[in-house]
Amino acid sequence: MLRNTQTKSLYHWIDSGIMKTGNIDLLEKLSRKSRGSKPKVRRNKRVLGLSIEQRPEDVDTREEFGHWEIDTVIGLKKASDPILLTLVERKTRFEWILKIPAKTEKAVDEALSSIFADNNNFKEEVFKSITADNGSEFVGLNDLAENLKVYFCHPYASYERGSSENQHKLIRRYIPKGTAIDDVSNNQVKRITQWINDYPRRILGYDTAHQAFIREVRKLELYPLAI
Repeated sequence: MLRNTQTKSLYHWIDSGIMKTGNIDLLEKLSRKSRGSKPKVRRNKRVLGLSIEQRPEDVDTREEFGHWEIDTVIGLKKASDPILLTLVERKTRFEWILKIPAKTEKAVDEALSSIFADNNNFKEEVFKSITADNGSEFVGLNDLAENLKVYFCHPYASYERGSSENQHKLIRRYIPKGTAIDDVSNNQVKRITQWINDYPRRILGYDTAHQAFIREVRKLELYPLAI
């Protein structure tokens, strides 16, 4: 701690002109990134649909209900191992977790179609948009529902799907990296999903994601949903 304080003092003296040494003489300082610098945004080489830059502000600020993030959780890095598909609502943090047979467009489309079919009467009110990365498994999202808006993140910008990233940390408590998803039963997936949706969260005023989700659904007079 003392060493860090001394280093900051030296840098301050140099920047203030008190010392003759200049920044150009300090290779380590020149190579450091400023804490306030924003990550560079890489443009998409392939266009799957609408860019996240076109996503409305009320989706970004989580003010409107019905906007989701979709992602995958991988166990073993081999094609034969199933994966987990996650779908989290941005405002309430309510999440669906489904075990699907492969990281493919077909498997993702079939899983989402089953969710939409179970909630067909409420689909347009509850599923207004989905934000995804540029993985090939999400190529078919635009064709799943007529009024569903699909936004795609920039490459290497996982922070643009912050809800998914945070939820994955919770999933990893039960399924550490390197665990074969094939060894995880559907009942285990359901228990993990229930635990994530049913624990109190400070960001929700210590309500659960389940409570927050049901409250939003009831505002739309759509209860009950197939959850």
